[in-house]
Amino acid sequence: MIGQQEWQLFWQQILQTDSLTWIAVILGVAEVLLARANRIALYPAGILGTLISMYILFRSGLFAETLLNGYYVVMSVYGWWHWVKRRHLPPVKITRCDRRDWIAVIAITGIGFGILAFVLARFTPSTVPLWDAWVSATAWAGMWLLARRKIENWILLNISNAFAIPLLLYKQLPLFAVLTLFLFIVAISGYVQWRRLMRNPQPAPNPHSAPNPRP
Repeated sequence: MIGQQEWQLFWQQILQTDSLTWIAVILGVAEVLLARANRIALYPAGILGTLISMYILFRSGLFAETLLNGYYVVMSVYGWWHWVKRRHLPPVKITRCDRRDWIAVIAITGIGFGILAFVLARFTPSTVPLWDAWVSATAWAGMWLLARRKIENWILLNISNAFAIPLLLYKQLPLFAVLTLFLFIVAISGYVQWRRLMRNPQPAPNPHSAPNPRP
């Protein structure tokens, strides 16, 4: 249970949050809402918000999270281009992970965690190298499954989100923690929606819509 003292500290951190963080969080919420509406405008909103987030996370000493967000920027640029090029083609079919997919997930998570933890502990002033590395490694695995349209991507991404929320609170980034909680809820909704799509024929893509980005 969260006590009154913890709530007071949380709200104090909210009130002390600078304007740049507010802008990043507002753009992050806009990106998710535009993604839910399947609109191409999610990409410029997401790219700008993520670039600002990278600066804030780096300033807070979350170096693996900064690197992860850099990957989000690259993938958003690619996704924007991919949407323009292939918007009239049918979407890739949603499927479940097979044995090879799970082996890849374990490899991505394990190797990514090991490399990130070593680099953060050895070459950066990070105070949370293992925690930061785990959040990023599980997110990498989730994004790999998302690219392959595997429904289990939502599970891996929410494992990352679940560990990211207390990490962001620990680093006194309460607005980012709230945004991540929002993403956690959206990922649950995404899992339910994808299960529904797996059971029913998937409609042809809207020529004025965009594919979903990171959750």
